[in-house]
Formats: sequence, structure tokens, C-alpha cells
Amino acid sequence: MAKKSLKQKLTEGLLFLDGAMGTQLMARGIESGKCNEMLNIESPQIILDIHRSYIQAGSDAVYTNTFGANEITLARHGLADKVEQINAAAVKIAKQATGKDKYVIGDIGPSGDFLKPLGALEPDVLKNAYARQAKALCEAGVDGFIVETFMALDEAKVAAEAVKSVCSLPVFVSLAFDAVGSAPRQSSVQAGSPQAGSDFRTMMGVSVETVVSEFSALGASAIGFNCGTLKMEQYFALTEKFAKLLSDVAVPATAKHIALLAKPNGGKPELVDGKAVYKLSDKDFADWLDKIHNAGATLIGGCCGTTPAHIKAMTQKLKS
Repeated sequence: MAKKSLKQKLTEGLLFLDGAMGTQLMARGIESGKCNEMLNIESPQIILDIHRSYIQAGSDAVYTNTFGANEITLARHGLADKVEQINAAAVKIAKQATGKDKYVIGDIGPSGDFLKPLGALEPDVLKNAYARQAKALCEAGVDGFIVETFMALDEAKVAAEAVKSVCSLPVFVSLAFDAVGSAPRQSSVQAGSPQAGSDFRTMMGVSVETVVSEFSALGASAIGFNCGTLKMEQYFALTEKFAKLLSDVAVPATAKHIALLAKPNGGKPELVDGKAVYKLSDKDFADWLDKIHNAGATLIGGCCGTTPAHIKAMTQKLKS
């Protein structure tokens, strides 16, 4: 029996994503500052082992190791000429890990610069860079795309538009949020806490309302959040806000619905000997992801600080 398309799978109500890639690379001794995407060529077994560990933990899909595999980011490592090679290698590794039944999602992250006038990037240059990466991922055989961990609205829109210009597969959009100020509403979990009452913005000041409005209009298949600097109760409150806004969106008939994606960190990190340490237990992570799913998120996984153990606890909790 042929695997359902990712678009079809999204209609079933729950898709388990993977956990952190960077956390696992550091655990395997990869030096900070190294071009992690070049590992697809130089050390493919490391990336394969990480993907397999998440599949074995219960993930339905893995993100390719291509977060910084656009030509602008790769140029900082002198690798701008290897965009196609690096992205194709990443998809090959991911497909080897997922087999015929799971999904490979092409991962596209920020360029590390800003568009003019805040930065030096021209919109056409940035769009061409993302289109080149997306084309390489599409031709290599991904099932869909994730535009993730963006903080600037203009760059995220350019990335999503670039993907759509070269490929018709589903595109997910995920921004990184922080807590700001205080809003009158309170979360149904731990209501009354300052965390539950917080509003949310990206580092560049982008609101949840703007994200939902802009990317629903662009035809994203899923919209949500990952990373950020939130505690778990704040991630829950953020989920509630996204869910409410998405429920009010007038979705085009061709899209049917827009799914809510949630990939929180493993709690808020603590600084230990100059390093960020995530101390949230597997069980507590699973309990919170259960609440986040019940609040409306149907694509769920983990970002920084999460491990295959966190994902296994999550999948077991929700399957039970």
C-alpha cells in the first residue's frame, strides 16, 4: 500500500515530528561553529543515527539537516557552491532513516542577515537563495517543507514564497516567540500565573496575529512555533492563542484547514558553567505536549534540548 501524501496525512489529526538536531550533534562531540550541514557529506552516519533515533522513538517525520543550507549561510563557510550537493545528501540520509512509511520534511532556516534597510540583503537575492535550496530539496524527494525559527516577518515571507515558487508540496511555517508584557486573558492551565497572562512576540516584534494573518493568506499548510525563550506553561498559552486565531481564519477551499504546529524547547534552559542546560524531564515534556495537543496542536515535536527520550515519552503518552 502506497504511503499517503503529507497533505493527506495532515487531515488525520496528529503528526509526530522529531526533536532537536543541534542538541544531538553537540552530544556527539560536534564542535560549536562548525557547518553542521556539511556533515551530510563528511559524516553522514552521524546524521543517519540521529534521524533513526527519532524514528525509533515514534516520530512520523524528520526534518532534514539543512537548517542553514542556503547559499547565503553556506557562504560564511566557503560552501556556497555546494548548495545542491549538501541538500540532496541531507534528503538521501533522511529517506534512508524514514523508509517508505514515514515523512521527510525539508528544513529551511533564517539566513543570519536582515533585509534592507535594516540589513544588507536585497529581497531578490534572498528569494533566489531560498528558491535554490527549495528546488534542491524538492528534486531530492522531500514530502514537504518547514520554514522554521524565523523572527523577522519579511524574511519568513520571502522564504515561504520562494518555496512555493519552485514546488507545490505542503509548506509549514514556524516562528520563534518570546513572552512580552501582560495580557488580560489567562490560560486555563495555571491560570493567574504571570506566565499564563503573557502576550507573545518574536525578537523582531512580530505578533501571533500577524503570523496567522500573513501565512494563512500565503497558503501555508501549517502555522505555529518552535524554539523561543518560553517556559512550558507559556508554550501552552501560546498554543491556545494560535488555536483561537486559526479557528477564526477564513481558509481557502483548496486548503480545507490550516494545522497548528508546536515544537517547543525542552523547557527554559538554565545557565550552567556558561552553557545552556535543559532540565525538563521526559515525563514532564510528554505531559505538557499532551496538553498542547489537546489545546489544538496537531503537528508536535521538540526543539532545543529535546532528545529521542523526550520524543518517545511524548509519542507513548499521546498514543495511550
